[in-house]
Amino acid sequence: MSYRFALQKPSAELDALRGEVRAFLAEEMPHISVKEQATSWHNFDPAFSRKIGAQGWIGMTWPKQYGGQERSLLERYVVIEELLAAGAPISAHWTGDRQSGPMLIRYGTEEQRRTLLPKVAAGEIYFCIGMSEPNAGSDLAAIKTRAEKVPGGWKINGSKIWTTYAHKRHYMILLCRTSQEESRHAGMSQMLVDLKTPGIVIRPIMNMAREENFNEVFFTDVFVPDDAVLGAVGDGWKQVTSELGFERSGPERFLSAYILLRELVRIAAKNPTDRAKVAIGRAVATLSTLRAMSFSLAAMLASGEDVGAEASVVKDMGGVFEQSIPELARDLIPLEPVVSDDENAGSEQADYLAALTITMLHSPSFSIYGGTREILRGITARSLGLR
Repeated sequence: MSYRFALQKPSAELDALRGEVRAFLAEEMPHISVKEQATSWHNFDPAFSRKIGAQGWIGMTWPKQYGGQERSLLERYVVIEELLAAGAPISAHWTGDRQSGPMLIRYGTEEQRRTLLPKVAAGEIYFCIGMSEPNAGSDLAAIKTRAEKVPGGWKINGSKIWTTYAHKRHYMILLCRTSQEESRHAGMSQMLVDLKTPGIVIRPIMNMAREENFNEVFFTDVFVPDDAVLGAVGDGWKQVTSELGFERSGPERFLSAYILLRELVRIAAKNPTDRAKVAIGRAVATLSTLRAMSFSLAAMLASGEDVGAEASVVKDMGGVFEQSIPELARDLIPLEPVVSDDENAGSEQADYLAALTITMLHSPSFSIYGGTREILRGITARSLGLR
């Protein structure tokens, strides 16, 4: 196999859209601190999501009858890239826009599409991902949550972990076992689950940044109707691996540490040593390359191509790059992270330290979410015929 990353031609239409997004952000972003910007797609702000929805920038590629705009994947990419580069607080609608909505369009019932998708596009209904489980890590084939067939529907028992903002979101697309098969990749299905359903308990998990946006979600005899099955019973593995193509290929895979890089350049520019110029130049060159690779995958997705292998490469390389930025910053600028410097917020040094601190605390997760480095490199090795 050879990987495909075709460079895309410049587009006046995309440039005009980029300018439109920047003008919107210039008006809406001044009140959002650098510390908040550094969390961006982990920053939960329903009011901001509703503003994005009012602009038509959620579900951009979806059919108009479901609240979408029928715009291209490349147009959506431009909007997402600008939101992330500005550090916009887009966590509330993030998962629904990126993958849950497209999964509903592909596999959901007509009633589900018409009922849920317009509210997702308006920034009013939010989704979370029910994949990871305790003791399974990034090995989705090791999941144990089970849905048992009962009259009129299914009874779910099990648990999920690292479920981002499950305590604030409305629905989950759940991967579970619906039959026992010899192959560990068979016998799985996906379910659309309303998180208000009786039998669901959600417990937040505090992370190193003292945030409670991760959760454990427990299912005890949770009943869902037959039409909660997303797609076909038993097709869960095929569906979820296609879903991961959306999760692994986007600009969030190289822009999670961008705010820190921006602040580092701002500070280093005050006294630009040759060493800093070389180090930052290499970082920017890597960023530019990853951006070109990721943008090419958006074009491939737009043409209906399978990007699973290439997306794994981008996600892996992006994680390595993002985790290098805090170390680069500490190497070039003799300032250490601080727990809090709110009283000096707004000064260049305080903003830099805020970005450094929050990025360092989040950086271990950069090589975990969306698939660990080991899993991704296993996919790469398999696609190259090395295993």
